[in-house]
Amino acid sequence: MIGIFDSGYGGLTIMNGITKKLPQYDYLYLGDNGRYPYGNRSKETVIKFTEQAVEHLFKAGCRLVIIACFTASSQALREIQEKYLRNPKSPYKDRKILGVLLPVVEKAAVMSKKNRIGVVATRGTVASNSFEIELQKLRPGIAVLQQACPLLVPLIEEHWHEKPEAKMILKKYLRPLKTMHPDTLILGCTHYSYLAKDFKRLMGKNVEIVDPPEVVAQSLMQYLERHPEIEKQLTKGGKKIFETTDNAEKFQSFWIQSFGAKVADCKKVTL
Repeated sequence: MIGIFDSGYGGLTIMNGITKKLPQYDYLYLGDNGRYPYGNRSKETVIKFTEQAVEHLFKAGCRLVIIACFTASSQALREIQEKYLRNPKSPYKDRKILGVLLPVVEKAAVMSKKNRIGVVATRGTVASNSFEIELQKLRPGIAVLQQACPLLVPLIEEHWHEKPEAKMILKKYLRPLKTMHPDTLILGCTHYSYLAKDFKRLMGKNVEIVDPPEVVAQSLMQYLERHPEIEKQLTKGGKKIFETTDNAEKFQSFWIQSFGAKVADCKKVTL
């Protein structure tokens, strides 16, 4: 089984992208809606919450876990991998943990023609400077223009992203980035995929948008092709299980409104 974890609803965009491309596997999605957002929390707290989520997914039988949260991927992934995968005493050292940041960075580095990449993300992700660090490794000297958008996640979690107020806030956030003329824009938070069309409209036709769901799904497919020994461990049956640390009915409603599919199995859990 493949586990997908996010601080809330954002990772559902990753779940949707992956299950469309790789429908044959069984999936367990965990949304920590009861403690979102992660973007405004300390690194220590993000690591603690992510560790609890990953251990929960491992205990549930997930052989591979995708941290579908850029804040957690940028601030906690290496520490979590060190604890669970590289520790000889870990009972889970044969499992795998992947993040979403590197596939998106690699895609943006290829797409950018003018060496000017914009990044929109949570405060925590921007403060970590992870995007610039990783982009500089691939394209030394590249200009990375970052903008924190702290109000977008709460608006999306409340399903307000389709309202005029959300569009006005987004427009204000993007104004400084537009004056810097990036040719590529990374949506550095999985929640932002719900506003992908608005990002494209506001940034203009000359700016390429790197939207995580398709990129991460393609990256996972290639990863499993390169690692058949891992792929063989994954159960197949197309089953989707959803768990949340908050209101299961609200969670189910959000999935249906966003993707038009019913949630067969959704329950509230405690981490």
